[in-house]
Amino acid sequence: MGENVLLKPARAVGIVGYGVYIPQYRLPASEILRIWAGEEGGAPVKEKAVAGLDEDTVTISIEAARNALARAGIDPLELRAVWVGSESHPYAVKPTSTIVAEAVGAPVHIQAADLEFACKAGTEAMVAAMGLVGSKMGEYTLAIGADTAQGKPGDALEFTAASGGAAFIIGPAENGLALIQAAYSYVTDTPDFWRRQHQVYPEHGQRFTGEPAYFKHVTAAAQTMLEQLGTTPADYAFAVFHQPNAKFPQRVAKELGFSKEQIQTGLLSPVIGNTYAGASLVGLTAVLDVAKPGDRILVVSYGSGAGSDAFDIEVTDLIEERRKKAPSTRQYIDRRMEIDYATYARYRGKIVMK
Repeated sequence: MGENVLLKPARAVGIVGYGVYIPQYRLPASEILRIWAGEEGGAPVKEKAVAGLDEDTVTISIEAARNALARAGIDPLELRAVWVGSESHPYAVKPTSTIVAEAVGAPVHIQAADLEFACKAGTEAMVAAMGLVGSKMGEYTLAIGADTAQGKPGDALEFTAASGGAAFIIGPAENGLALIQAAYSYVTDTPDFWRRQHQVYPEHGQRFTGEPAYFKHVTAAAQTMLEQLGTTPADYAFAVFHQPNAKFPQRVAKELGFSKEQIQTGLLSPVIGNTYAGASLVGLTAVLDVAKPGDRILVVSYGSGAGSDAFDIEVTDLIEERRKKAPSTRQYIDRRMEIDYATYARYRGKIVMK
């Protein structure tokens, strides 16, 4: 590829603060198997995070955003935009972003919007935030990826469709705990996963979701980023790939030349499931919790429909002080309460009373 297709802002930008929120309720995969297969073993994950009765994409976004603001150490009035990426916004018509903006104390003179692109809606918000800050139209923006995903009862998606989210304050590079060196997006019309209006649960193309969908897009985005930056897997301390399950990111990492050690920290799907729009971003928060100054991170999201966003990120000296100001991703993972399938069905509205 001769032309430069990377997204590089005119003004250098960075992650000034980051935050995460994962609900405490956990549904073991063995419970789903017990109900629908009457057996144990063969599950794609150990368990998944489940939103409670009083939790949704809005509340998850607010908690993650407050943690990000605490790490950033900025006044919410300095925010110039609030963008929330999700495929489970609580309202069909009424933005999530305006609720989040008011809850965190953002000013009224901001840009606010909800983004949708399946599981990469959160990274789309990150790219938009880079553009606004990088063009000097604003100093700080809030980009969020959060979901309370649901799978049809008994469907393979039910094992991994989970709840959680991550938030990032994007600002000038000089105040960044990590610099965003470049971004790249790769998209095609690949209908591997969809939900029409009024459908309660999404449909998916079974094995079609693998080769022509996930692997094609994640691989293309990662390879383009590496080629155009002139880097190799050895240049990165960590890599985070979208994790619809535990197998896909491990396979794509191996094919690209990344080791198990490079992806282990950000691979959270076995214990919290697939948080959809928040998946790769929650993985990034786990990496930022342990990364050292100078560490380089490759992040590649994936969204059905289909597309991938790739980011090259380098950690700065500000990381050590900033990450202590909010709960870590591991703390949220360890804060767990196991529930059974009946409780899960009640919490996620799977029992419809007429």
